[in-house]
Amino acid sequence: MNIKDNIKTAKGEIKPDLVVSGDVLSVFSGEVFKADVAIKDGFIVGVGDYHSDKTYETDGVIIPGLIDAHMHVESSFLKPVEFSRAVIPHGTTSVIADPHEIANVAGSEGVKYLSMLSENSLTDFYFMAPSCVPSNRQLETYGGEINHQDIREMLSWDNVIGLGELMDFEGVLNQNPDIISKLEVASGSKIDGHSPGLTGNRLNAYLVSGADTDHENITPEEVEEKVRKGMKIILREGSASRDLTRLVGSVTQKNHSQFMLGTDDLDPTDIQERGHMDHRIKLSNENGVPPEIAVKMATINTAQHYNLDIGAIAPGYKADIVVVDSLRNMNTEAVFKDGKLIWKDGFKVNINSTEKIETKSYVEIPEINPTDLEAPPEGEEARIIDIKPNKIITEQSIAKVGEKGLPDPERDIARAAVIDRHGKGKHIGLGFVRGFGIEKGALASTVGHDSHNLISIGFETKEMVRAINKVRENDGGLVVSVDGETTSLPLPIAGLISDLTYQAVAEKLQQVRKEADRLGIKIEHPFMKMSFLSLPVIPEIRLTDYGLVDVNENKFTNLWIE
Repeated sequence: MNIKDNIKTAKGEIKPDLVVSGDVLSVFSGEVFKADVAIKDGFIVGVGDYHSDKTYETDGVIIPGLIDAHMHVESSFLKPVEFSRAVIPHGTTSVIADPHEIANVAGSEGVKYLSMLSENSLTDFYFMAPSCVPSNRQLETYGGEINHQDIREMLSWDNVIGLGELMDFEGVLNQNPDIISKLEVASGSKIDGHSPGLTGNRLNAYLVSGADTDHENITPEEVEEKVRKGMKIILREGSASRDLTRLVGSVTQKNHSQFMLGTDDLDPTDIQERGHMDHRIKLSNENGVPPEIAVKMATINTAQHYNLDIGAIAPGYKADIVVVDSLRNMNTEAVFKDGKLIWKDGFKVNINSTEKIETKSYVEIPEINPTDLEAPPEGEEARIIDIKPNKIITEQSIAKVGEKGLPDPERDIARAAVIDRHGKGKHIGLGFVRGFGIEKGALASTVGHDSHNLISIGFETKEMVRAINKVRENDGGLVVSVDGETTSLPLPIAGLISDLTYQAVAEKLQQVRKEADRLGIKIEHPFMKMSFLSLPVIPEIRLTDYGLVDVNENKFTNLWIE
C-alpha cells in the first residue's frame, strides 16, 4: 500500500482503482446514504463523490464483508478453500477460527497444517491459538496436546490473533498451573471465553483471567449479567446448537455493541440450505433486531473487538464489500475481496482446491467385536444421557432395566460407545442415550468433541461393529450401517476433514443423512448431535472412552444403579 497515493486518491487527485456506487450502510451511525466508495490498492480510501475508469453501480445496499465471530472450520468437514467456496456467495469474507478440533488430534502440527491450507482461501482466516488441548486429561484419551510454549509460537504467526476459547473455567478458578502459564503467555492478546452457567463471583474471577467473549450461554439472565460485566456475547446459531432466537432478545439499543454473531459448528448442508452469516442477520431481524444493528453484529462489532481493519465501509478499512438487495432480505448481489470483484452470479476468480499437503493417518481404531459393545446389567436401573433439541447440553435421567432390558427402542434408549482412536489402547466407554429416535442400525464417526475419539450409537452390536469397521477402512469419517449395508462420508484429513469439494461433501452428507432416516432418526443433524455426547466440559452427563462422566462433579459415575 502506497500511503501517499492513497491520500491523493482520497483527495480526488488520483483516480481510484474502482468505485462502487449506490446506497451505503454506515455501521457507525446506522444510516443508509448514497455515495461512491473509492478503492485503491485493496483499501477503501473515500466515501463521497468519486470517479474511476472502473465503476460498479448498484440499486442494492453496500455493506461490509460479513464476519463469523467464532467457528471451527473442521466442523464443516471442508478444507478452508472449500469452505470459502461455500460461504463467499453468502457474503462472508472473514472468520475467527479456533482450530482446536484438529489440535486435539494432531497438536500444533495439526494447527500448522490447517493454517497452511487456509493460505489459498478467498475467505480470510484469523486463527485463535487453542487454549485447552486436551480439554480434560483425566477423563478421556486424547491425541494432541498444546502447551504454553506452543501457544507462544502460534501467537507469533501472522494469522493468529489471540487465545482460543478458555473452556477449562474450573482450571482458571482453581489457578491450575498449566492454565495460568498459558494465560501469562497470552497476556495482552485477545482471549475467547467459554463459561456456560457461570455467574456471580465465580464469573468475576473468570473475567479477571482476561477472557472477554462467550458463545456458551444458557439463559437471557446469564447473557445480561455477562454484558453488564463487560463481556462480548457471541450469539451462536450452529447446526447442533441454535441459541440465537432464545437469546437475541437481550440485544438493546444501549448494549448492541456488546454482541456478535457466530456459528461455532456448522454442517455444510446447513450453509447450502439456509446460508451463512446472511441467515443469522435475517434471523436477528425476524426476532426484533433492527437490520442495521444486525449487520453491525456480523461486521464492525467483531472487527473492533479483535482489532481488525475490516468490518466497515469507511476510509482506511480493507475493501471487503458485499452488495445486497436489502438489509432485511440479505440476498447477495456481489462480493468484493481486497477491492476486487470475486463473486456475482458465480465466482469471478479461480478457486484452486487441487493442491494437497501430505499428512499422516491419525486414525488407529482397535479391533472391536460385538461383545465389546455389550453392557450387561449390573443393577436394576441405569443412568441415561438425554439429549436436548437445538442444544448441546445434556441431562441425566434414570431408567429401569425392565423385562426387555436395555437398550429399548420403545423408550427411545439406544446403545452408545466411545472408543479410543488414537492408538493408545483398547479403551471403550459404554452407555445409553435417549432422544435420537433410532430404531435399528447404527451410526459411527471419528468426529467426537473434543478429543475426537470414535463414537457409535445403535441397537444391534453387529451393526455398530460394521459401521466402526467402515470408519477404519475409510481412515476416518461418518458411517451409517443399516440392514447389513453401509453409507459413508470419508474424512481422511485427521479423521475430521474431507479432501473433496464443497459440493461433493454436501452431496455425500445428504446421502448419509438419508440413510440415517432409515434408522428412524428424526434429528436434522444426527452426526453433529452425536459428536457432542463425549464432550466432558459441557453439562450435564457425557460418555468418553473411559466411561460415563458427571460433568458437574468432573468425575466418573457408574452406569448402573443397584
